[in-house]
Amino acid sequence: MGQFKANQLTDRLEATAKARQAALARFRARPAANDPAVLARHAARRAVVQAREVRVAEREIARLAAEAEREAEALAARDRAAADFVRLAAEKAERQEALAAEQKAARDARFAARKAKAKARR
Repeated sequence: MGQFKANQLTDRLEATAKARQAALARFRARPAANDPAVLARHAARRAVVQAREVRVAEREIARLAAEAEREAEALAARDRAAADFVRLAAEKAERQEALAAEQKAARDARFAARKAKAKARR
């Protein structure tokens, strides 16, 4: 029984060594960093990254422009609301002045009528 386990251990060790040798062979088979194919792949990746950065920057610029436009519209709406408020306040003041003038004229007319009536009695 002991020998069977020992064979199993040596089999596992041999399999591990073969796997290491295969990994090393794959690593050595890779092209060098200065290989034209590798350089072309790196250039293509850099181009993709740069294009992505340009698109992100364009989206950011568009977002900022839209935000500025929304803020300008909000400011214009606030200005219109303020102008409407001022206009309505001025109209209300004019109506109140007109009403006060009408009331004063009616009061003066009543007073004058009372005075005339009192003068007529004398």
